[in-house]
Amino acid sequence: MKPVFHFINRFSLVQQIIVGLILGVIVGFFFPLHVVQSIGIVGEFFIGALKAIAPLLIFVLIIAAISNYQKQESGGAMQKVVLLYVLGTFLAALVAVTVSFLFPIVVPLEVTSMEARGPADITEVLRTLFMNMVDNPVNALVSANYIGLISWGMLFGFALRSTNQSTRNLFQDLAQLVTSVIKKVILIAPLGVFGLVAVTIAETGFEGIKSYIQLVLVLLLAMGLVAFVVNPLLVYLLMRKNPYPLVFRCIKESGMTAFFTRSSAANIPVNIELSRKLGVREETYSVSIPLGATINMAGAAVTITIFTLAAVHTLGIEVDFLSALLLSIFATVGACGASGVAGGSLLLIPLACALFQIDNSIAMQLVVIGYVVGVIQDSTETALNSSTDVLFTAAADFAATGEEPNLKD
Repeated sequence: MKPVFHFINRFSLVQQIIVGLILGVIVGFFFPLHVVQSIGIVGEFFIGALKAIAPLLIFVLIIAAISNYQKQESGGAMQKVVLLYVLGTFLAALVAVTVSFLFPIVVPLEVTSMEARGPADITEVLRTLFMNMVDNPVNALVSANYIGLISWGMLFGFALRSTNQSTRNLFQDLAQLVTSVIKKVILIAPLGVFGLVAVTIAETGFEGIKSYIQLVLVLLLAMGLVAFVVNPLLVYLLMRKNPYPLVFRCIKESGMTAFFTRSSAANIPVNIELSRKLGVREETYSVSIPLGATINMAGAAVTITIFTLAAVHTLGIEVDFLSALLLSIFATVGACGASGVAGGSLLLIPLACALFQIDNSIAMQLVVIGYVVGVIQDSTETALNSSTDVLFTAAADFAATGEEPNLKD
């Protein structure tokens, strides 16, 4: 088997997922249903692995992030940068909500009547929210109560800030350990995609693939509106100058690279070099660019919101304005906690689904669907996130200094 694994590892994860997707379509169309359902076990295996590790990942990452956070001073522009990061992510979630209601998507999900129950109104949403926040932390971990895991994780994180550094380092090491395990689980994503697509095609025919294509188009539309309408508007309000030359420069030099690397962290050196060429002060970009790779996640907010509302539309759950607004807030907070692995934002979908009492088994089906469309979704999401890091950093710095960006190559 060693030569086989060696040959497979020569290809990137994206290439492996594409192969799994193509094979799944072929098997789903040409093999008998009972055979395809047997093959579908690999998809169920992948979903099970994600369901098992995702709650632990969220809990440990939150504790580690809060307990080890250090306030950094970097000049007057940083307040504007952070404000743009948070506001831009929230507005991206609002755009995603709007687009989702204009173009509702229904995706193929295995649903039982008990799993399909949604909240009656905003009062029930808030009641569920607050009761989940005070759930027993052990039960929250076992039952994948993501809202409870976040609330208890924050409390543990703040409490650990008063302990010695070695204790905080322990949780930092645990966070790296769990992230490493997640990366190992994601290695079987091609098999999971293969099984899911094969079963979907066998049971629903072309309608299953059609819903995936519609989902991708809605995602691209929402991210395009954020990149070419929302972000330029924010930059204009700050600089009072035509924002599009700066927007296009950031997309060209940062977004294109991030699209293929699919990692905001890996794109940090590119963004730092672009910031330097634009004339941004070092004391600003040296802090804001690494920070943006962590918390500036407009693309992730779009992904979380649209996937959650796809489940809402599929299950026929009614959503009022206040519930949609609350979803946008949750998507903003969740996006800032997206893990640093490929498809990290997908693991935050169950958090948003919990708002509408959508069962974790359904939420995890959405996560796997995310890996099916992730070849386009994750690349576009990363391109939006990373290019926005430079865009907002430059806008805030030039607004603070009154200087003009250097847009010459």
